Formats: sequence, C-alpha cells, structure tokens
Amino acid sequence: MTALAGRTAIVTGAGQGVGRGVALALAAAGAAVLIAARRASTGDPVAAEIEARGGRALCVPTDVTQPEQVDAAVAAAVERFGGLDVMVHNAFAARGGPVHRLEEVDDATWSIMSRSAVWASYFCARSAFEPLRASGRGRLVLVSSPAGVEGSVNLPLYAAVKGAQRALAKSLAREWGPDRITVNCIAPVAETPALSGAFARNPELKARVAARSALGRVGEPEADIGPVVVWLAGDGAGYVTGQTIVCDGGGFIGL
Repeated sequence: MTALAGRTAIVTGAGQGVGRGVALALAAAGAAVLIAARRASTGDPVAAEIEARGGRALCVPTDVTQPEQVDAAVAAAVERFGGLDVMVHNAFAARGGPVHRLEEVDDATWSIMSRSAVWASYFCARSAFEPLRASGRGRLVLVSSPAGVEGSVNLPLYAAVKGAQRALAKSLAREWGPDRITVNCIAPVAETPALSGAFARNPELKARVAARSALGRVGEPEADIGPVVVWLAGDGAGYVTGQTIVCDGGGFIGL
C-alpha cells in the first residue's frame, strides 16, 4: 500500500480498460496519479474513484497525438503533485478496430495507429524526460502488445507500431540509463471495454482467447496488469530496463 508513497505517475488512456486498471493499482500503492484521458467524461470518474478510495488523483483531458497537450499534462502533474516519477503511455486508437489485412487497410488506419502508439510514445518520453531525470528514480513504461513481439495474423499494422514501441524503449533504456531512468514495456492481454464488446458479439471468442492462456483465463486490468506496472515503477525493479514484460497468462512464452 505504500510502495509508491510520495511518487507521482501519469497514465495516458486511463479512462477505461488497461489504463484505468493501471491507474487504480498505482494509486493503491500510494502514488498520486494524473489521469491523462482524451475525454474528461471518462477520466473524471476514474480520478473520483481513486479519491473515493483515499488516494490522490487529477484528470487532465489529453489527446496524446497532440504534443502540446502532452506537455500540458506533464506540467499539471508537476504543478499539482510536485514532480513526476512515472510516465505510463497506454493510450491507443484503432480505426474501426485493429483487425485488418494489409491489402485491405487504408492509409488513415496506419496514420491513426502510428500516431497514437509511436508518435505519442515519443511525445510522452520527450515531455517527461526532464522531470523524470529530476526525480532520480524515473520510470517510463510503454504499453505494447504480444503482437509487437511475435507478429499477428490480420494485425500487420498493429504489430508494427507495437514493435516500434519496443524498439524505442530499448533505445531510451540505453540513452537514459546514466540519468537513472528505467524504460520498459509491458505486453498485456486483458479484458477491456472493446474486448468485452467483441465477446458479447461472439460468445465463443472469450473461450478461444482464454484457451490460448496457460492459466486458462483472460486477464483483469487492475488485478493482473496493474501490479506489473506497480513493480516496474517501484524500487524493486530499479535494475530492470530495456525489457518487455509479457503479462498474458502464458499465451506467449517465447521471449
């Protein structure tokens, strides 16, 4: 409950799904959390939920594809909470859902996916660097995907942008190591609103997804994914950098 006491974190895309789960877990571990959600209508309830549990939170509406908005979120965290120790970039936009074949996909899909994953990772890293360095224990965590590790049928663009996040993390881990900033990725599989909708439309899908996991179930954002980020954000992972932690219940075991 106090592993991250006195630290401040930003979580992008924290209005729902994995981002919400990560934000709740970081707050439960004692961190003050800035909810960088694209819409206040989703971000404010998460901030309120954290505060109702006794934590500290602030929602700043943030479109991560706009660098000035990312800068504003970082500045707000520093102003409200006194600094920034952890930056988690989770937000991602998939035009019409991520499933696509290369010969059928259009340029707009590539633009949206690359902007929210790769460009936004760059914006978040650039904006957060100085306060993370000032922290002396800075952490950058990028939310990638197992598809970015092993590729995926019918997800070529999604796999490409998620793989690019891993390459950026590896490079920044080397560049920022002397500044005592660790940089890592997580590659989660967890039930999000989008995935829940897919399960509702296709009841057999959940069983198929669960069957891919060695544990026989789909992950839960707060209980299964959030603690991984809490660990990466804390002192116990201070010697771990440049890595991708695949938290998918054992669906992928080849790393």
